[in-house]
Amino acid sequence: MEEVLRKTTATTTGTAPTSFPTVTPDLPTFYFTDVASDTGKRTLWVVTVFMALSSLAFYGMAMRVPVQKRLFHVMTAFITTIAFISYFAMASGDGINFHVYKEKTTKHHTAVEVYSRQVYWARYVDWSLTTPLLLADLAFLAGLNGASMLVAIFADVIMVLTGLFAAFGNSDGQKWGYYTMGCAAYLVIVYQLAINGRTAISNKDTKTKTFFTMIAGYTLLLWTAYPIVWGIGDGARLMNVDAEVVCYAILDVLAKPIFGFWLLTTHDKMSRNTASIEGFWAYGLTQEGAIRVGDGA
Repeated sequence: MEEVLRKTTATTTGTAPTSFPTVTPDLPTFYFTDVASDTGKRTLWVVTVFMALSSLAFYGMAMRVPVQKRLFHVMTAFITTIAFISYFAMASGDGINFHVYKEKTTKHHTAVEVYSRQVYWARYVDWSLTTPLLLADLAFLAGLNGASMLVAIFADVIMVLTGLFAAFGNSDGQKWGYYTMGCAAYLVIVYQLAINGRTAISNKDTKTKTFFTMIAGYTLLLWTAYPIVWGIGDGARLMNVDAEVVCYAILDVLAKPIFGFWLLTTHDKMSRNTASIEGFWAYGLTQEGAIRVGDGA
């Protein structure tokens, strides 16, 4: 870990900045800071633009279909809109904090090494809002029952929040404890989609079953890569911040805009076989169900 940081970050010695923790004054102290360089910053701006353009495309696709069939379009457009705001925040310097931690090392002598690593907490806010919408897309496609859908979304929020807590964990016990909780929550999501989702989709036509199997498998494969990147980056700290930014950017593009275009183009082709949402979604409150202000009890 020390070699990776020495190659990718600046190292200074002397009086510790106020943002670093207090260290023992009679021991030599070395400071390491791992922040995104121009490569990481440019990557964030590229994804920001891509998310914005994807959102406009999804809103445009929504306008081309009847309101009764816009559920997937609206949710998918919301996903990339939230991602656009998140990436704009990160690219412009917001939504970032530092996780500061220290270690004592003994090689030929004892020294204190203080590390400061950028953590993009805006990314976790993004995931806490967009991944439930992604799950809702898949759940509605499969016809998953409400109970299973609620369990999957709850597990998803737990997975994201424990990832955030782990990123700022002050000890290995905290960090890997939260990470384990997040992985357990992810297995709940896998069960809901792979087992309950497959049962729900079995009552639908062959094209819908095949499509759900493909896109759900694609999603779970991508989502499996996220904890791997986290474990190498924020977890074991074997990956610098630039590499982490690039890896998450690739995964986010594949999991949101690419997922969205695949879902919507296929859904529109199969629209004749998909159910319409009527009632309040399409027509608002009817005369019988309208809210009246000022009527007597």
